[in-house]
Amino acid sequence: MVISEIRIYPLKVPLKEPFVISLGTIYHARNLLIEIKGSNGMTGQGECSPYSFINGEMLEGQMALAPLLAKLWIGKNPLEIENRMLELDKLLSANLALKSAFDMALYDLNARYAQMPLYQFLGGANDRVLYSDRTVSVGEPEKMAREAAQYLDMGFQSIKLKLGGPVEIDVLRMAAIREAIGDHLPLRIDANQAWTVSEAVRTLRALEKYNIEHCEEPIEAGDLVGLKYVRENSPIPIMADESLFDHRDAIRLVQCGACDYFNIKLTKSGGIANAMKITAIAQSAGIASQVGCFSETRLGITALVQFVLANKNVIHFDLDSPLMLAEDPIIGGVMIEMDGRAQLTSDAPGLGAVVKEEYKDNDRVVLVI
Repeated sequence: MVISEIRIYPLKVPLKEPFVISLGTIYHARNLLIEIKGSNGMTGQGECSPYSFINGEMLEGQMALAPLLAKLWIGKNPLEIENRMLELDKLLSANLALKSAFDMALYDLNARYAQMPLYQFLGGANDRVLYSDRTVSVGEPEKMAREAAQYLDMGFQSIKLKLGGPVEIDVLRMAAIREAIGDHLPLRIDANQAWTVSEAVRTLRALEKYNIEHCEEPIEAGDLVGLKYVRENSPIPIMADESLFDHRDAIRLVQCGACDYFNIKLTKSGGIANAMKITAIAQSAGIASQVGCFSETRLGITALVQFVLANKNVIHFDLDSPLMLAEDPIIGGVMIEMDGRAQLTSDAPGLGAVVKEEYKDNDRVVLVI
């Protein structure tokens, strides 16, 4: 088998309501779909979700660059995963989100060819029950409290809260939320780099009494010296998110002792191959991981769940992006129940999920042969 064609589609899905974090607001999932076809007729699909204010990528740029990458693979063996991904890295630096869509499609095709679900192809087993948290956008304390109470009533076992300063407002937000939902439900917070080092320490100390599991990316990404200081002076464990893209970042975080947890996203890491490297580093360093998402559909989240089932080091699950979408463009794959339970509906080969034909924008598709 060789790769005979690659199709590149924009994939736009509206959100139920705007999603607000400290870095910006989004109104639609504007994702990229890569479809690889082998000479035997088999296909694999991959998705990424570019977030310009986090990974510096935009759909328009990806649509321009993707055909250049696709041309490298035509006529090549898709079973040689490492060689194929190295070819992308040699042509184009960074652009990890774009590469992750190619990576996912390649793994989907390979697992289909092997007649295995992806988790089994990766060496895992479907032997865990996964419960996603549900994310509350940053906003007024009363609004956030109402939303958290709604998710509690729906049966979610943990809630993730977006914060963003000032310190006094973040404390009011947490106080309102705890008053609305009580003290028993685990809460996680994510500042998305909103605080300075001193603000982070002051805020985290003020929030200690609210029983918080961990805090994601409290300060500017890449400031590992500052992150280490925050970790050493915070009563709440620190999770690296925007400071952790690929396995090279994972090494630097371990060397600096800058965090207690890793947050792995396929779009952020460059795909499954790099994510596997990150978990190996995490496990070796005694660091547990969470998986997270941007605005992926159930296609991307299915790949993420399959990855989790092959990595016991991943213990926290942030898989709620499909619940934020107003429409579901996917057939098959993982189902996210209204209480956050994520379960595969079948052991179909590969991802076991495909994009519905009506969501493929055939007016804007780029075909590379």
